[in-house]
Order: sequence, then structure tokens, then C-alpha cells
Amino acid sequence: MSQSRQINASKNSVPVIAIVVLSIVFAAGLFVVGFDQGHIFSLVYGEEAFQDLYIHELTHDMRHAAGFPCH
Repeated sequence: MSQSRQINASKNSVPVIAIVVLSIVFAAGLFVVGFDQGHIFSLVYGEEAFQDLYIHELTHDMRHAAGFPCH
């Protein structure tokens, strides 16, 4: 009686493109939560966005929870 053994080798690696895309999403999120003072909406609203600070007000508590000073 002959026995044959099968060896399965699986390669579980993360594609480089996934790491790049997630790094870009992380950097954009970090900028929005931590540093945006009207810069993103200034592309649409102009100088008025620096006075209204829509994203700043939206992420205000998240900034303090993450340790970013804002005022």
C-alpha cells in the first residue's frame, strides 16, 4: 500500500498597493483631524473657509482626544 503526502504551502502577504493606499488614507485622515484649519474647503469656498472652519468644528473633540492642540 503506497501513501502519498501532499504539502500545501500558502503565501499570505499583503499586496504593496494595499499598503500604499492605506498609507494615503491614513495621511489624509491625520491631516483632516489634526491640522486642517480651512485648507480643504478653501478650494471651494475661498477665503471664507478660513473663517468658518467647518472641518475644524466637526473634528474638534477628536482633535483633543488625539492630543492635537487647536486653541
